[in-house]
Amino acid sequence: MNTDRKALWAVRQSALPTVVRSCPDCPGMRHRASGKIRVNANGKLLDVWLLLSCATCDRTSKVPVHERAHVSTLEPARLVAYEINDPAAVREVVMSASLAAKNRYKLDWTGTWELEARMPLYALDDPNPLSVQVRFELPAPVRVERLLQLGLGLSRAEVRRLVADGRIRLPFAPDAKAHQDFEVTIHGPGSVDAAKHAKSLDAPDAERADLARIGLPPAPGRELPRRATAAGTCPVDRARSPMTRAAAVTVPR
Repeated sequence: MNTDRKALWAVRQSALPTVVRSCPDCPGMRHRASGKIRVNANGKLLDVWLLLSCATCDRTSKVPVHERAHVSTLEPARLVAYEINDPAAVREVVMSASLAAKNRYKLDWTGTWELEARMPLYALDDPNPLSVQVRFELPAPVRVERLLQLGLGLSRAEVRRLVADGRIRLPFAPDAKAHQDFEVTIHGPGSVDAAKHAKSLDAPDAERADLARIGLPPAPGRELPRRATAAGTCPVDRARSPMTRAAAVTVPR
């Protein structure tokens, strides 16, 4: 079997999430990051704030990142990043779920990501499995079936049908939201059909074992092939109780 069918999908950042919280000056609830972090020093104690801008009235508000923190508790490189408004530091603070929970606001990830599907033009009807590694550049919660739609160019109904048929194997439900790396395996129709066929061929053996265990013959119309044993008898016959064998003796007229 060909095991070289691999692809990489990357969930890339296209924008920062929107901060959802009430504005003191207007009814607006949505705030965007201004791209700035303010640091205030009082001796050896530091206050660090993330600056937001209301999307409705443009009012600037502050989100506390560190309050009355001793300067020794912050790494020098991080402190410098705060002071120069380093974009990576701003991005990290804005996307922080723990900071959002601490300050009691929510993050809206709508329009913050796009899928980059680095996948060779593999045919979906190829019987060899295709392994897709999904990597997240940002912790945006993305519905898995939406990723599959974009990556495979299929409709929602088609994706769900492939999942139901066992063609797409996922570590969780297709309607779940993922925000961390995971792997998808896509099987061709031939491999799935072969697995189902092999399972159906094993069914008579399983049924024979069940009948032998309880000492009964196959149901009428479902006679199974009799396998010879070392003693020349069938396992089902050998498993019958003495009472069952006695009942099977023909009574002379």
